[in-house]
Amino acid sequence: MDKLLRRQKIRYRIRKKVAGTNTKPRLSVFRSNMEIYAQIIDDVSGVTLAASSSRDKDIAAQKAPKVEKSKLVGAAVALKAKELGITAVVFDRGGNLYHGRVKAVAEGAREGGLQF
Repeated sequence: MDKLLRRQKIRYRIRKKVAGTNTKPRLSVFRSNMEIYAQIIDDVSGVTLAASSSRDKDIAAQKAPKVEKSKLVGAAVALKAKELGITAVVFDRGGNLYHGRVKAVAEGAREGGLQF
């Protein structure tokens, strides 16, 4: 329970500083043991603009390590954001270290054309 509580405190600390607006929404990453999820959120109106996860059919069908699937999730959410006309986002690592799968999502989103 200590690990979860510590991560929750880190998440609150990050969210104090990081907020998504209509012009520059927040790219939020959630990492579970098996899957990874990414959402682009407008915090002013409280709406999820675009989302992608490793459970999407095209990503889940690929037999690849979790880090490579995470990169695909980042690229997929970047593609959906570009369709909506979003080019710049604020990255929210969700209390996780910027390392491994979380970093792979960020790299995939950058390669997809998002700036942060």
